[in-house]
Amino acid sequence: MTEVGRQSIASGATRDAYPPAVGLATVSLALVVVGGVFMAAYFPTRPPLTLPIALVAVSAALLGTAILLLVRWRGFAWATFSLVARWALVAYVISAAMIEFSFVRNHATGGPLLVVSLMLVLFAVDVPVIIAATVARYQSSHPHPNE
Repeated sequence: MTEVGRQSIASGATRDAYPPAVGLATVSLALVVVGGVFMAAYFPTRPPLTLPIALVAVSAALLGTAILLLVRWRGFAWATFSLVARWALVAYVISAAMIEFSFVRNHATGGPLLVVSLMLVLFAVDVPVIIAATVARYQSSHPHPNE
Protein backbone atom coordinates (compact mmCIF):
# COMPACT_ATOMS: atom_id res chain seq x y z
CA MET A 1 0.00 0.00 0.00
CA THR A 2 1.34 3.45 -0.80
CA GLU A 3 1.95 6.12 1.80
CA VAL A 4 -1.04 8.05 0.47
CA GLY A 5 -3.20 4.94 0.87
CA ARG A 6 -2.13 4.51 4.48
CA GLN A 7 -2.87 8.14 5.32
CA SER A 8 -6.30 8.16 3.70
CA ILE A 9 -7.77 5.45 5.94
CA ALA A 10 -9.24 6.90 9.13
CA SER A 11 -7.01 6.42 12.17
CA GLY A 12 -7.70 3.17 13.98
CA ALA A 13 -9.82 1.88 11.10
CA THR A 14 -8.98 -0.77 8.59
CA ARG A 15 -10.71 -1.72 5.40
CA ASP A 16 -11.77 -4.98 7.04
CA ALA A 17 -13.43 -3.10 9.93
CA TYR A 18 -15.64 -1.10 7.57
CA PRO A 19 -19.29 -2.15 7.94
CA PRO A 20 -21.03 -3.72 4.93
CA ALA A 21 -23.17 -0.60 4.40
CA VAL A 22 -22.34 -0.18 0.72
CA GLY A 23 -23.14 -3.83 0.01
CA LEU A 24 -26.49 -3.57 1.80
CA ALA A 25 -27.37 -0.36 -0.04
CA THR A 26 -26.39 -1.99 -3.34
CA VAL A 27 -28.69 -4.97 -2.69
CA SER A 28 -31.40 -2.47 -1.74
CA LEU A 29 -30.88 -0.70 -5.06
CA ALA A 30 -31.01 -4.01 -6.96
CA LEU A 31 -34.34 -4.87 -5.33
CA VAL A 32 -35.75 -1.48 -6.32
CA VAL A 33 -34.59 -1.96 -9.90
CA VAL A 34 -36.15 -5.43 -10.07
CA GLY A 35 -39.40 -4.04 -8.66
CA GLY A 36 -39.34 -1.12 -11.09
CA VAL A 37 -38.82 -3.38 -14.08
CA PHE A 38 -41.60 -5.66 -12.85
CA MET A 39 -43.97 -2.69 -12.50
CA ALA A 40 -43.01 -1.15 -15.84
CA ALA A 41 -43.56 -4.45 -17.63
CA TYR A 42 -47.25 -4.36 -16.69
CA PHE A 43 -48.04 -0.75 -17.51
CA PRO A 44 -50.45 0.50 -18.86
CA THR A 45 -52.48 -2.32 -17.27
CA ARG A 46 -52.67 -2.57 -13.47
CA PRO A 47 -49.75 -4.67 -12.15
CA PRO A 48 -50.04 -7.10 -9.25
CA LEU A 49 -48.62 -5.32 -6.20
CA THR A 50 -47.64 -8.15 -3.83
CA LEU A 51 -44.10 -8.64 -5.15
CA PRO A 52 -43.30 -4.93 -5.59
CA ILE A 53 -44.55 -4.09 -2.08
CA ALA A 54 -42.43 -6.89 -0.62
CA LEU A 55 -39.41 -5.63 -2.57
CA VAL A 56 -39.98 -2.07 -1.33
CA ALA A 57 -40.22 -3.27 2.28
CA VAL A 58 -37.04 -5.36 2.11
CA SER A 59 -35.22 -2.62 0.21
CA ALA A 60 -36.19 0.00 2.80
CA ALA A 61 -35.06 -2.29 5.62
CA LEU A 62 -31.69 -2.87 3.94
CA LEU A 63 -31.18 0.84 3.29
CA GLY A 64 -32.10 1.68 6.87
CA THR A 65 -29.67 -0.93 8.14
CA ALA A 66 -26.91 0.42 5.90
CA ILE A 67 -27.43 3.95 7.19
CA LEU A 68 -27.56 2.70 10.78
CA LEU A 69 -24.26 0.87 10.30
CA LEU A 70 -22.66 4.05 8.97
CA VAL A 71 -24.00 6.12 11.85
CA ARG A 72 -22.61 3.67 14.41
CA TRP A 73 -19.15 3.43 12.80
CA ARG A 74 -16.56 5.49 14.65
CA GLY A 75 -14.07 7.37 12.57
CA PHE A 76 -16.38 7.77 9.59
CA ALA A 77 -15.66 10.89 7.52
CA TRP A 78 -19.07 12.56 7.85
CA ALA A 79 -17.96 15.84 6.31
CA THR A 80 -16.90 14.07 3.13
CA PHE A 81 -20.00 11.87 3.16
CA SER A 82 -22.37 14.82 3.43
CA LEU A 83 -20.57 16.84 0.77
CA VAL A 84 -20.69 14.00 -1.75
CA ALA A 85 -24.18 12.81 -0.75
CA ARG A 86 -25.74 16.26 -1.16
CA TRP A 87 -24.63 16.66 -4.75
CA ALA A 88 -25.42 13.08 -5.67
CA LEU A 89 -28.84 13.45 -4.04
CA VAL A 90 -29.58 16.50 -6.19
CA ALA A 91 -28.75 14.55 -9.34
CA TYR A 92 -30.71 11.44 -8.40
CA VAL A 93 -33.76 13.33 -7.15
CA ILE A 94 -33.92 14.99 -10.58
CA SER A 95 -33.58 11.58 -12.27
CA ALA A 96 -36.26 10.05 -10.05
CA ALA A 97 -38.57 13.00 -10.71
CA MET A 98 -38.23 12.53 -14.46
CA ILE A 99 -39.03 8.83 -14.15
CA GLU A 100 -42.00 9.64 -11.89
CA PHE A 101 -43.23 12.12 -14.48
CA SER A 102 -43.20 9.43 -17.16
CA PHE A 103 -45.39 7.18 -15.03
CA VAL A 104 -47.82 10.02 -14.25
CA ARG A 105 -47.87 11.03 -17.91
CA ASN A 106 -48.76 7.45 -18.83
CA HIS A 107 -51.76 7.58 -16.46
CA ALA A 108 -50.45 5.50 -13.56
CA THR A 109 -52.72 6.08 -10.57
CA GLY A 110 -53.55 4.75 -7.12
CA GLY A 111 -51.61 1.86 -5.60
CA PRO A 112 -49.27 1.26 -8.54
CA LEU A 113 -48.23 4.92 -8.62
CA LEU A 114 -47.65 4.89 -4.87
CA VAL A 115 -45.44 1.78 -5.07
CA VAL A 116 -43.47 3.22 -7.99
CA SER A 117 -43.08 6.49 -6.08
CA LEU A 118 -41.72 4.65 -3.04
CA MET A 119 -39.30 2.74 -5.27
CA LEU A 120 -38.11 6.00 -6.79
CA VAL A 121 -37.55 7.53 -3.35
CA LEU A 122 -35.45 4.51 -2.40
CA PHE A 123 -33.58 4.77 -5.71
CA ALA A 124 -32.92 8.48 -5.16
CA VAL A 125 -31.47 7.78 -1.70
CA ASP A 126 -29.69 4.46 -2.38
CA VAL A 127 -27.33 5.70 -5.06
CA PRO A 128 -26.10 8.80 -3.17
CA VAL A 129 -25.54 6.68 -0.05
CA ILE A 130 -23.52 4.17 -2.09
CA ILE A 131 -21.43 6.87 -3.77
CA ALA A 132 -20.88 8.98 -0.67
CA ALA A 133 -20.10 6.05 1.64
CA THR A 134 -17.58 4.70 -0.84
CA VAL A 135 -15.83 8.08 -1.10
CA ALA A 136 -15.96 8.74 2.65
CA ARG A 137 -14.62 5.29 3.43
CA TYR A 138 -11.22 6.24 2.07
CA GLN A 139 -11.08 9.70 3.65
CA SER A 140 -9.71 10.49 7.07
CA SER A 141 -12.22 11.92 9.50
CA HIS A 142 -9.39 14.04 10.92
CA PRO A 143 -7.58 16.74 8.94
CA HIS A 144 -4.12 15.89 7.74
CA PRO A 145 -1.44 17.29 10.12
CA ASN A 146 0.27 19.18 7.26
CA GLU A 147 -2.90 21.01 6.21
